[in-house]
Amino acid sequence: MPAFPVTHLGECRHVSPLPRHVSDDVQVPAEIHWTGGRAPHEPDLFEQAGPRARLFFDPARTRAGIVTCGGLCPGLNNVIRSLVLQLHHGYGVREVLGYQGGYGGLDPAGGAPPLQLTLELVDKIHKHGGTILGTSRGPVNVAAAVDDLVRRGVNVLFTIGGDGTQRGGHALFHEAQRRGHALAVVGIPKTIDNDVAFVSRTFGYLTALEQACVMIDRAHTEAHSVKNGVALVRLMGRSAGFIAAGATLASQDVNFCLIPEVPFSLGGPGGFLATLQRRLQARAHAVIVVAEGAGQDLVAGAATERDASGNAKLKDIGVFLRERIEAHFKAEGMPVVMRYIDPGYLIRSCSANAEDAIQCDLFARHAVHAAMAGKTGLVIGLLHDRYIHVPIDLLTAAQKQIDPEESQWQAVLACTGQPARFA
Repeated sequence: MPAFPVTHLGECRHVSPLPRHVSDDVQVPAEIHWTGGRAPHEPDLFEQAGPRARLFFDPARTRAGIVTCGGLCPGLNNVIRSLVLQLHHGYGVREVLGYQGGYGGLDPAGGAPPLQLTLELVDKIHKHGGTILGTSRGPVNVAAAVDDLVRRGVNVLFTIGGDGTQRGGHALFHEAQRRGHALAVVGIPKTIDNDVAFVSRTFGYLTALEQACVMIDRAHTEAHSVKNGVALVRLMGRSAGFIAAGATLASQDVNFCLIPEVPFSLGGPGGFLATLQRRLQARAHAVIVVAEGAGQDLVAGAATERDASGNAKLKDIGVFLRERIEAHFKAEGMPVVMRYIDPGYLIRSCSANAEDAIQCDLFARHAVHAAMAGKTGLVIGLLHDRYIHVPIDLLTAAQKQIDPEESQWQAVLACTGQPARFA
């Protein structure tokens, strides 16, 4: 029995058409190493993802739906395409609906009608960034959405999005269950920030690093080509600095990396501005990478408002830092040439690279296997190179961040030469 059991819709009466199967008894531990060589207690276990021998849904009578929500991320179209191909070729599901414009598309009063996702329609979409279905932020109208799902006879719904999207999907499952409508809701975690718990790497993350490195390389060229050139690159990362740290390590041209997990101060002899000044005096150029969620405590009027998805509206740390850097060196009588680069939307809208394309395909196929077996209220996770079933309640209650004491951040410090703290 897994420590984190997954909800099932009922008895699986249909034989799977697939040749290879995974038993529900195959489990993956949350941790794979312990001090002293033995676990101090029974490890937490997840059900391993994969095709099951028996299905809850009869493929010939199954109708599936797909919705994409939240901000753009490289690989969304890849996920959509692989969902359709696995449903069609793997199981024989012939009808797949693509809800347009995020959760708003599930409300007939305000959304466009869903697309029929045929093999022809999805044939080339993986070559392009964005999502063929469109997206939006904001909560789902649960009652209206379930009305539409029941009316259209949708048995399976795939929700591609972040924790807010997955909470919305969970609410849809519970409402459908209350009405007696068998609906499997399976989530595919989507965030370019790579900050989803129980997912070692989200799709789109490596593409983001690749594109960020291109921007950092150009920023370094700008800074290095003039005396006292300062290039400031603002990257994604609301509450975790995985993109900023990863791009710093990949590029090897960054001198300062600022992330949400490590607070920093600007003033004083050990503060960021004085440290930057010493860098310029020694080397005459500097490249700074800052995650969008870093230093929010420093910005006047820090975030109190929330967007349609319930996320805090962050203040622009990039613009704030640029202004403070310029003001500091003006007061010091030390001319600098400032370059500010914010490539966020350019990175988000890219098509997925090869590694992320494979990741998208695997997430999608495992989501289809889970749904056809009647598993619901879960998100596909990835731990220790194994895909797993993560209950939505568990996933949305946890968040992944960089541990400043662990190897990744220590590597950033060694790569940049910056102090462990600016204080």
